[in-house]
Order: sequence, then C-alpha cells, then structure tokens
Amino acid sequence: MKIYLEAYGCTANKSDASLVKGLLKEESHEIVEKIDDSDVIILLTCTVIGTTEQRMLSRLREFKKTGKKIIVTGCMASAQPDLVKSIVPNAQLLPPQYVYNILDLLDDKKISFKTRNKTLLPKYYANIAAPISIAEGCMFSCSYCITSIARGKLKSYPIDEIVQDVCFALRQGCKEIQLTAQDIGSYGLDSDHNLGELLTSVCKVEGEYRIRVGMANPYTILKNLDSTIQAFNNIKIYKFLHIPVQSGDNDILKKMNRKYTVDDFLEIIKKFRDNYADPAISTDIIVGFPTETDEQFQHTIDLLKTVKPDITNITRYSSRPHTKAKVMEGKVRTDVAKERSKILTKLCIELSKENNRRHVGRKYTVLITEKGKNNTVIGRTENYKPVVIREKAEMGKITPVIITDAAPTYLFGRLI
Repeated sequence: MKIYLEAYGCTANKSDASLVKGLLKEESHEIVEKIDDSDVIILLTCTVIGTTEQRMLSRLREFKKTGKKIIVTGCMASAQPDLVKSIVPNAQLLPPQYVYNILDLLDDKKISFKTRNKTLLPKYYANIAAPISIAEGCMFSCSYCITSIARGKLKSYPIDEIVQDVCFALRQGCKEIQLTAQDIGSYGLDSDHNLGELLTSVCKVEGEYRIRVGMANPYTILKNLDSTIQAFNNIKIYKFLHIPVQSGDNDILKKMNRKYTVDDFLEIIKKFRDNYADPAISTDIIVGFPTETDEQFQHTIDLLKTVKPDITNITRYSSRPHTKAKVMEGKVRTDVAKERSKILTKLCIELSKENNRRHVGRKYTVLITEKGKNNTVIGRTENYKPVVIREKAEMGKITPVIITDAAPTYLFGRLI
C-alpha cells in the first residue's frame, strides 16, 4: 500500500511518526511524497493552541477532497475526536498512546487498545536526528494544557529498552539523539529510576554522537536536579536546557497549576550555570493568561531581563477545550495580549542577540545536522547553538569551527 504521511507539533509526535514509518516499512508499505500517489493518508495532529487546531482542520478538509482513506492520530484523535469527525466523518482515529496499532487500521482489523511500550518497535529515521520517546503522558495537569488530556498519565519506559532504541538509531546513521517526552523531567517518577540515571546509561553507548535533552517542567526536574546536572557533565550531552517558566508571577503560576515558584526556576538556572560555562537556556512564556494584570506581566519582563534566556518561545494564551483555564473568569482582551506579545518578542530578540554576540571569536566543535539555504550547512555547538557554515561539510560529522558573526537566532562559523 502507498502511504502519504504528515506530522505536526512536538518532538514526541515526531517520534511517533518515526515509529509509524518503521512499522509501515517493515510490512513493505511504501511511503510516498505526494498525496496524489497515495492509497492512504495518515495525519499526526497537534492541537496545543487554537491556531494549530485550525491548521489541522484545514489539512483535513484538503485530505477529504481526495476521497482517500484517512487515518488521524496524534493529540486530536484522543482529545477532540468529535471535531475531527465533523470534518471527515469516515476518518479512522488512533489515539497517540496506541499509535503502534497503525497496521491493524490499515488492514481494517479491530484494534485491541492494550497499552504497551513504544520502545523496541521498528523506527525509521530519514535524517541525522532521531527523536526517541522515553515516556508517554504526564504526571499532572496544567490548567491550560490539552496535551495531558490527550496523552494520559505518565508511563516511563525501561532504561534498557531506551538504550536499545538509541543503539538502533545509531545503527541507522543518526548522530543526534533527541530524548523526548511530554515532560522529560518526570521520567522515572512512576518507577524507581530518574532522568539522571537514564542519561548516564544512554551515554555509555559507544559511538560519536550527541544527545539533546527535551523539555523539562521546573517542578519535576527539581526532584532530581543534582543527579541530572551531574549526568549533563558527559561530553555527549548538549549543554542545553529547555525549561518553560510560562510566567514570572507566582499567582499566575498557581492558577496555571504549575506547582513551582519563580524562585524554583531561578534556582535551577543558577545551578546549571554554576556547573557549566554558558549553557544555552530555552524557556516558554504564555502571555494573556486569564486575570494576568499589567503588574504581573511586568514581573515576567523582569524575570526575562534577569535570566536572559537564549531562546524564548512566546505564546498568547489560547483557550483549549476540556481544560480548567477555559472556564476561568478574567479573560484578557485580545488586543492587550497581542501588545504584550509584541513587547516580549522585541525584548527577547535583543536578549538573544546580546547572548549570541558573546560567542563571536570562540572555537567550538559542531555536529553538522542539516543543509541550510544558499549552499550552506548548519551545525550545533556543544551548547546546541545553531551555526551557519558556508563551506562544505559532511552531514553527521563533528568538526571544529570558529564563530565569525552572530544573529539573534543563530551564529555564523568558519571551519578550522
């Protein structure tokens, strides 16, 4: 059978896509690049915010016109099945927790919704990077989050199985292992293990490769902070920390049900910076959360000026179905949220550019990960900074460079 596949959203969804492709290829199905060449269309959906949801619905409308068989998985299949069916009544739905049943749907077999690990199943990686899930679900529910509703409660996968998945990816030629989960800091909190222990075990796998550790909630990473920081000491792990604070105001954080304070966030940043020179810090901010005042927004500005993160992902609050925040009073006007977003965007571009300028003249070893525009290649430094290189360089090779210039979101480098 000829399959056309599209995947959207987070790295966990991309990991599911590699699993789907692996299963399809094992059964000799052909993955095609054009919809017109396909017998079946598979869509791995994301619905984290309203604009993403609308994009998914738009794609479904286009797919429906083809008259082909459509399989919808990802978060919408679990959290918003009725919405999907309102667009494509004949769509077959597969919740993300059970994406490994994709072959049964293709063969029109009845699915047994039996929970199993996604580890040790066939995966297919077309690029240098391999997104590898270490857990499914989340251990608690933020008041604005639909993803935890879609993916369910935390289920951490066994360390030895994750290590085997890493080995399999390396044998396929992957050089960047992207460990991912809905909240990577939660890993092992439902078992006798923890993130630091997992990272230490993965790093023991032989080979020349690097590891990117995914997004961690401050609340959960605090539980095993020391062991996690110690594990980061391995040369294979990018000195990169994605830790979403979401707001610089403790009252807003409480309404978000984030279970940590601004001081907790600052403690994590300080400890990483005390242990590592120039770790790259990425964070997320939600502006316009219900009841957010000008003063509370100013607290977020003050926090960002203090921390000076390298990357800040700014999102205007988006009301999601089935969440507690959806029914909260005190909605922030759209024009106010837009203005706050503009203010933060301008600030964070300035902070990022200031951070990047410090790297000019420094030498790094970068992993070449992808092709860029105008015959350039892009590599990643030890702290995961993207570097644009105009010279020819082999994909997957780790090579020394000197940084020659800086832009707000990337560096320029020359081979040495």
